[in-house]
Formats: sequence, C-alpha cells, structure tokens
Amino acid sequence: MRRAKYIIWFLIVAISSFVTSCADYLDKAPEEDLTIEEAFRQRKYAEGFLMGAYSDLPFEYMFVEQADINPFVLASDELNVPWPDKFGKLMNRGAMNPYNATGRLWINMYEGIRKANLFLEYIHLTELDKNFTQEDKDVWIGEAILLRALYHYYVVRTYGPCVILDRVMMPNDDFMQMYRNTLDECVEFILKELDRAIDMLPMQITDRTQLGRVTAAGAYAVKARLLLYRASDLWNGNPLYKDFTDSRGVHLFPQEKDPVWWERAAEAHLECITACEKAGYKLYRDPSNDPIANYSNLFIEDFNCEALMYYNFGNTSWGESCSFPRTLGGWAGYNPTQAQVDAYEMADGTIPITGYNADGAPIINPESNYTEVGFAMEDDPQGRWKAGVSNMYVNRDPRFYATINFNGAVFKDHQIQLWNTGADGLAGAGRDYCTTGYLLRKHADPNVNLLLGHLTRKTWALFRLGEVYLGYAEALNEAEGPVDDVYKYVNLIRDRAGMPALPEGLTKEQMRDRIRRERRVELCYETHRYFDCHRWMIAHETEVGPVYGMNIAAGESLSDPAFYKRTLVETRVFPYPQYYLFPIMQEEIDKVPTLVQNPYWL
Repeated sequence: MRRAKYIIWFLIVAISSFVTSCADYLDKAPEEDLTIEEAFRQRKYAEGFLMGAYSDLPFEYMFVEQADINPFVLASDELNVPWPDKFGKLMNRGAMNPYNATGRLWINMYEGIRKANLFLEYIHLTELDKNFTQEDKDVWIGEAILLRALYHYYVVRTYGPCVILDRVMMPNDDFMQMYRNTLDECVEFILKELDRAIDMLPMQITDRTQLGRVTAAGAYAVKARLLLYRASDLWNGNPLYKDFTDSRGVHLFPQEKDPVWWERAAEAHLECITACEKAGYKLYRDPSNDPIANYSNLFIEDFNCEALMYYNFGNTSWGESCSFPRTLGGWAGYNPTQAQVDAYEMADGTIPITGYNADGAPIINPESNYTEVGFAMEDDPQGRWKAGVSNMYVNRDPRFYATINFNGAVFKDHQIQLWNTGADGLAGAGRDYCTTGYLLRKHADPNVNLLLGHLTRKTWALFRLGEVYLGYAEALNEAEGPVDDVYKYVNLIRDRAGMPALPEGLTKEQMRDRIRRERRVELCYETHRYFDCHRWMIAHETEVGPVYGMNIAAGESLSDPAFYKRTLVETRVFPYPQYYLFPIMQEEIDKVPTLVQNPYWL
C-alpha cells in the first residue's frame, strides 16, 4: 500500500511538474493561473506541449558524457575512448547490472510517451482560426502519434517487450497491475500507430522554419527498421527467451521462428523506398560527386535529401571536441578500433583481411595487394594520402578516408601526428589522448574552429534512405535469396561511395556476409553496429576479447615502423547471454514489480 501511494504521489508530481515546465517554457505571466485545459485552448500553448514531446529524442550524436542516452557506439566494436568513467566503458568491462545500468534510456522514452499522450488527450480543445485549420491540427496529431510510436520503438530496441502506454495515466490507475506487453503486441501496436501517422503527415517539410519536424517519410522508415529487427534472430523464435514469462505466465517472446517476418520486412522497406523516392528523397551526392565528399558531407550538410528524420542539436562543437586532434583544440577521444579500420575493402573491392590468428595478427588476402609493410613513396594525386604514410592506408574504400583520421592523414590543412612524440601523440597528452592511433573523422565538421570558438549547427539523421536501401537488400536476401533487387540496392550504395559493384553469382550466405560488411562500413558510428550485432546474435563474438590499435607509445616520426605494430588496447567482456538485452533499472522494478526483469539478470 505504501508503495502504491508513493507511485500515485510521484505521478501527480510528475504531471504537475510537466505542466509547470511547459508553462515556464511558454512564458506564462506570473498573474496567470492556467489549467492544462485552458492552456490547450490557445494554439501557441498547445504547440509548446508538442515541442516538449520532441525533447526526449535520443542524443545519438553524443557517444560519451550523455552516455546514458547513447552508450551503444562505445559498447560496440567500433570505438574506444580514453575516459574510463564513461558508462560505455563499464559495459566494455562486463560490469553492467540492474543496479548500475543507466535508467535514463527507459525513463526518457516514457517521458516522451507521456508528453505525447498529454498532447493527444487535450489537443481537441485547441481552437481553430483562419491561420490554424483542422488540417493543421491533424498534422500536429500525426506528429504526436509518430513520436509516441517512435519512443515505444526505442524502448523495445533496447529492452525487448515493453509496457504499451497509449493514454494518459491518472493517479487512480492501478500501477500495481502494470505488465509488459508481449513483443508482438508491441510490434503490432507500433506498426498500427505508424500507419496512422503516415495518413496524417506530409512526406516532406516545405516550410524551412519547420525543418526537423517528423514526416510520413520518417514513419515509413521506422516501420521498415522495426520489421527488420522483428525478423532477425534476436526476436524471431530465439531459444534463449522461449521460456521467459511474466508473473501471469504470459510468454513475452515469440515461441517459434517465422520466415514470414522477412517478407514483411522486405515489403515495408520497398514501400518506404517507393514513397520516399516519389516524394523527392534520394541518396545524397556532393555537387562535385567526389566519392569522399559524397560520404563525408552527407553528415555535415543540414536537412539534405537523404535524411528521413532529424534531431536538431543547434550550434555545438561536441563531436569536434571529441574527434579533433589536440593541435586543433580537440580532446582526441573518439578512437576507431583496428577492427573497424580492417573492415574497409581495398579500392578495387577486394577484401584485405579475412580473419585473425590467435595472437591478433591479420590473415591477409594475397589477392588484395594489402600490406602492412613499408610506406607510400609519393602523394596520392587525389589527396587521399601523403608520401610517408603507412601502406596499410593506401588504396582503401573512399569511405575509409571520409571516416578515419589515421597517422599522417591531412585534416583541415593539418597533417596529423599520432606517433608517440608527434604533436598529437601520447607524450605529454594527459587524460585526453588517442588510445588506438586513429581519430574519428566522420561527423566532424571541418568548418568548426575550436581554437577560435567558431561552431556550426548540427543535425543528426535518426533515419536515412541509405540505411533503408541496405535494410531492403538484407530482408529480401533472407526472404528470397540474392535476387536482382538485392544487388541493385547494395550496389547503389557502393556506387555513391566510388566502389565497384558486388561480384555476380553470390550465394545467399555469401550475400548475407557482404550485406553485413556493407552495413558495418556505410552505417558506422550511427548507432547501428551495436544493434545489428545483437539482432544477428553475434555480439558475444564481436563485443568480447582483445581490442587492438597501433602502438601509440612508440614512434619518433611518421614513417617509424615501431608505431605501426598492432597493439592490445584492452580486453572486453560480454556476459552471455544477459548482455543481449539491457536490464531494466532495479529501482523501476521495485516501483512496479509486475514489470518483471529481463532474462538472466536476476
């Protein structure tokens, strides 16, 4: 009874706080005493509530510091950082548990759901006028419906089956009878809501003052990705979760593997592609059509033709501070792993490294002409590398040069010096230093000047068309094998990047491997790798064991071979199988014990 009273009191305070915060946001005069009903009668106040529902979109742009929002890039095999106190590093050590697992992932998404529910509960009160028609109101309603579905998706993506909240919870509701819905109930609820939003929203934003608001294009993309996840091994008849039930004995996960989900996923992706291309979305290409610029500027140019849903961060230097070398005013802290570097093909499409020996040494494909011996004798005519750079970095996929700043790479007219005694090296670095011998170039805007305090506006594409192309290829290959459309959509991505088409005659299994490799390169550092490896059920192989980089404690010059020795950075731990799903924070379980903790975390 005491716990029930506490939950009711907490909800009343939460709702009151939300109303108060919205009133503050809307500059309510001190003498005013608006109820929520009175506030919603005025259009500007109602829109303020809607904008509040946007505020809980995940900060995927921030891989650390706001790590309780996006620890996933650091938790994957893509990245390392020098700061041991970040939550992603705790995950790397295998030390996450229900008592220390960040709760904001769960809480923030349900805050967003609550705000959307409040808006949908009261928007009918908002008065119409000549500048605000029923059609305008319907678009707002569609936005709130899409946001509510999106927040449910984010909970499911991280925790699996969630509690569906499609209404405003009131103090007299029985919170002690709140149960997690089954996975398929969650999936079908989200899909239904997305279809509602698609019918109510425009495909494109034509008023530039409204850029960043959600559209039907974004709803199509969420629908496609959700079905891709549902079809994948983690959620599709996974034997690890077959016996997982709640306190009522309800099985929360599907009991049997069903290939139909791959067909549904393929259909949803094709539906998304067709609708988006008809509305004018397309793969972004720089005006120069240079392959490196095609890829790098995709993540720099705001509101470009490829992004289907954005989060607007405003003017910030966070990514640049984490990525730039110290001589450019950065912290040198976003460090790609050697495994990510190894994933890039050669420029002719051959795969340079096919595996690893027990000591971490690479198994080199002799047909690729890849070598880790020697240095470039002259500058590349296209400017991709300079003379003296290790041959490891010569003639790679153009996306490598758009993503990775390696030792000797030129960035902002500065040749990066990551060897030990170099200007950007370990010697004298203090707490902020490059741990792997690589810095993340992707997302870093060269127009930012940290030393002068010159910033640029940042937007983060939560969903983009290139991802949908690769999702369609994957789903279609799983449903039908490597048919023509599978090749078509992977090759469209490769062509934009200046890479040759895939070889003909691949088997279904070979195509699966090539699609996974393509996702690893094309979608890196966009919060995909972690969830891809989890849904493919390979995370216990990719997120465990040794992480390698270059020998940052050695080297006296750019062409000193001592620096280019593969060196152990750390050894990571993946507690199997509990790490496949995040644990719900124990304090949330304590509040509502009927929620039931995820499998293997008790």
